[in-house]
Amino acid sequence: MIAVKNVSLTMNKQKILDNISLTVNEGEAVGLVGSNGSGKTVLMKCICGFNNSFLGEISILGKKIGKDTEFPPQTGFIIETPGFIPYISGYDNLKILANINKTIGKKEIYEYMELVGLDPENKKSVGKYSLGMRQRLGIAQALMENPTVLILDEPFNGLDKKMLTKMREILVEEKKKGKTILLTSHNEKDIQYICERTYEIDEGKII
Repeated sequence: MIAVKNVSLTMNKQKILDNISLTVNEGEAVGLVGSNGSGKTVLMKCICGFNNSFLGEISILGKKIGKDTEFPPQTGFIIETPGFIPYISGYDNLKILANINKTIGKKEIYEYMELVGLDPENKKSVGKYSLGMRQRLGIAQALMENPTVLILDEPFNGLDKKMLTKMREILVEEKKKGKTILLTSHNEKDIQYICERTYEIDEGKII
C-alpha cells in the first residue's frame, strides 16, 4: 500500500534523508520512530506529496508521488500541528475541506467530530481551541472521508490521558476495518498499542 524505495533528500546542502526504503502492507499499522530532527516528519511530507524534490520513488496504492499524482489518493493525514482557519468553527473548517472532494456531507462530519469528543454545534472559533482540541479536530479531518490509508505524524500531541486512550482505540478500530496506517509518536506506548512493526530512523537513515 505504501512503498518507499531508496529515497534521499538534500536541503541547504545538508542530507536530510539518506537512501530510505520501507513498506507498509495492506491493513497493517507500522510505526516510524526517532528523535526530534531524525527525519520522520520530512519523510512524512514526502510521502504526502508536500515535498517532491526527493530522489528515489514513493508510491501509494500503486500511484507514484510526483509522477502519477501530486498527492496520494484515498489518504487521510496529519502532518505536524493541524492547520485550520482560526476565525471559524471546527464544523465550518471540516465542511470547507469536505466540499473539495464532495464525497461526504453534514452527517459524516457530525459523526466524526462526535467520535473524537467535539461538539459539532459549538460555534467557538478554532483559534480559541486548546492544542488537544485542534489535534482531535485534525484526527476527525483525517478519518471523515473514510480513506484507505492513514499517515499520522504525532497525532496524539496535547491529549489528556483519557482522550489519548480513546484516540488509540479509534485507530485500532480503523485498523480492524482494514485501513493501512503509518504512524509516528514520541510515546512508545502508542506505537506498541497500535502497530505490528516499527522502523527506526536516525540522522535520515533507517537503522
